[in-house]
Amino acid sequence: MLAKVSSSAVLGLEAVGVDIEVDVSSQGLPSFIIVGLADKAVEEAKERVKSAIKNSGFDFPRHKVIINLAPANIPKVGTFYDLPIALGILKASGQLKDELRGLFLGELSLDGSLRQVNGCLSAALYAKKIKAEQIFVLQDNSPELTIIRDLTIYPISSLKKLLLHFNKVKPTACLKFDEAVLLSQQRLELDFKDINGQNQAKRGLEIAAAGGHNLFFYGPPGAGKTMLARALPGIMPSMSEAEILEVTKIYSISGNLEDKLINYRPFRSPHHSISMAGLIGGGSFPLPGEVSLAHRGALFLDELPEFPRNVLESLRQPMEDGFVAIARSRGRFSYPAQFTLITASNPCPCGFLGDTRKSCRCSQAEINRYQKRLSGPLMDRIDIHIEVPAVPVAKLTQMVAGKSSSEIRVGVERARKKQQHRFLASRLSCNAEMGSREVKKYCQVTNKAWSVLAQASEKSIISARGFYRIIKVAQTIADLESAPKINENHMSEAIAFRSKTITDSF
Repeated sequence: MLAKVSSSAVLGLEAVGVDIEVDVSSQGLPSFIIVGLADKAVEEAKERVKSAIKNSGFDFPRHKVIINLAPANIPKVGTFYDLPIALGILKASGQLKDELRGLFLGELSLDGSLRQVNGCLSAALYAKKIKAEQIFVLQDNSPELTIIRDLTIYPISSLKKLLLHFNKVKPTACLKFDEAVLLSQQRLELDFKDINGQNQAKRGLEIAAAGGHNLFFYGPPGAGKTMLARALPGIMPSMSEAEILEVTKIYSISGNLEDKLINYRPFRSPHHSISMAGLIGGGSFPLPGEVSLAHRGALFLDELPEFPRNVLESLRQPMEDGFVAIARSRGRFSYPAQFTLITASNPCPCGFLGDTRKSCRCSQAEINRYQKRLSGPLMDRIDIHIEVPAVPVAKLTQMVAGKSSSEIRVGVERARKKQQHRFLASRLSCNAEMGSREVKKYCQVTNKAWSVLAQASEKSIISARGFYRIIKVAQTIADLESAPKINENHMSEAIAFRSKTITDSF
């Protein structure tokens, strides 16, 4: 007898349909065969499914059982298919009479209970796309799916309880869209009002949050570079429903979904010993790296020169394009990577070059080697460069209340709304994503502002990329002030944030 059960496979960030075709035949010797480009984990499903069916009170057919995972040209990876394979066998052997409508996925334990699988959100979005009536997943996976509109979700805990549901002995209550879970809960690790001094650095972070610009801090140890970077998420704008779905999908696929969804801007801070695959993504079946886990949020690289040179250079493509493309023999995978890069560095190996409190003990050769770890093309892709000097102890003890993160965030969100309105007819979401064509199209610059930029270009070497990045930062400053055009003050401030780099400080 033949049976067919619907499931899905996750390829990169998206899911595609997979039909589990089951044939139980009395002809031939008893056997259990799985075909359809299955990996080792899917092959091992044979033993899990056998034990799960027996321990759930059903009989495993003593016949020839052939499982086809169609289409056969798509690689099947992971444990998605345990549950649909078991259901297909029970249906084909006549032990399940009901029609199996909907999408099924889940890993089976030997006792018939279900285990959590990664990538459920992608599968659920595919189910909605094909207008499937319902989706059946483990209870622990179901909360992340309640952010999808117009989809019925059945949380199940075991194969036995699912069959009781189908036989209408004990129906399982369904879950549906819950708008409350979409409410953004921005995590506030540090408040700007608790940071004394460093006004220029805080201004730079405000501009970076408002326009999505990359930022580079440099200064002596203990000046507060890391603390400033960790305060950034508190002033970043709330996420839209589309962004929440997109980011949660990445975390679901990678197995990093600790909460039921990601409704706050992610902040990732990998150690400098991270590999290229860990930062960019990779593996035999590629998974998202840190740049994708920081999508729509911030990626903080502390002690930037300590990262391997090849790892840093691998950042150039995602910083420019907003996505990561990974090619493997099994296919080409693409993951989004639109993040705000925040970096921090000491001015030299000991950290005290140019410091008035302590003299530098590094040789010129050591300083040169340290400097060469940061390439010009990488630094050119960072819009804002800020020196973070040591704060005097007297200033640290002053109880001067500055703007709080919530107050700054109001201005940031107002600037972002202006940008959303400006880019309504395009796919852009913030000023930092503009290319040279968009800069010419959307940025209105006064004659005096052009004059300021021209004078700065004559005095220092500014690349074509740097030229347009200065205009983009100036546009963000104008948006924060709700100005209709970029004036000379906006342009001067943008130039000041780029006129001095770490290489100039040596």
